[in-house]
Amino acid sequence: MSSGERLERLVLATHTHPEQTAETVRSVLDAAEDAGCQVLAEQPEFDKHPALAEGAVAVADGGPDPDLCLVLGGDGSILQALRRWSGTDVAVLGVNFGTIGFLAAIERDELGSGLERVFRRQFDVMEMPGLELGMEVERPVALNDISFTRRAHARVAELSYSLGGEELGHVRCDGLVAATPAGSTGYNLANSGPILAWGVEGYVVSFVAPHTLTARALVAAPTDTLHVSNARGREPVEIALDGEPVGELDSGDEVEIGFRDAVSRLAQAPGSSFYRRMREKFGRLAS
Repeated sequence: MSSGERLERLVLATHTHPEQTAETVRSVLDAAEDAGCQVLAEQPEFDKHPALAEGAVAVADGGPDPDLCLVLGGDGSILQALRRWSGTDVAVLGVNFGTIGFLAAIERDELGSGLERVFRRQFDVMEMPGLELGMEVERPVALNDISFTRRAHARVAELSYSLGGEELGHVRCDGLVAATPAGSTGYNLANSGPILAWGVEGYVVSFVAPHTLTARALVAAPTDTLHVSNARGREPVEIALDGEPVGELDSGDEVEIGFRDAVSRLAQAPGSSFYRRMREKFGRLAS
């Protein structure tokens, strides 16, 4: 929840186009100095923004965690930060430098007042659930979705899936997506899957271009483990966590996905409403 205490340590992250955020980085450094807040950054940020060398310090391995991660970017960059700081008490707050910015708490045109609220800790923190992939990858938890998609120029995939130990379908398709409530407005929505309001306990499974009239998206209970299998004799399908490729599901192989509660923390403006966000973000695009 919001607090009257001032922020002491902030780690800064930006998206991949430094020319778009360079001026804002300087604004953050100036505002942090005025607020008596230390700015931290990891090495890629120093490489992108030379100005950080004048007012920021490097994140030290084994050092104390920052109070907050401030992201200048779109939903993809915010998701990367949520994964980076998952399993810690570090909340992630986004300034929208993307197209939609569904996860962002501050719009660019309100940067000045938004930073004042940030340094005064005037924000709420939501615990975000995730989906854990049963494979050995560096960060196996996705905050948005886990997707299985056929490779370019490969044949249509044949994927079967089961929940709670019961096989529910064997579907020819271009892919399958398992999405959290936060991720239900992304790839899943493009598949005509249902939107899950933030706070719903569970996740949704939907298909990418299913070659059948019977494949329907399904909302699964948080305790139900999802198993996805690739049919024998078919090409491998690519696996991505929050849009980042992490491996492949080979022919005849199966992988497990489990719902995990409270794996990361998202900072929002006080009193922020999911339904207002839906209207403002998606209603605006439709108008």
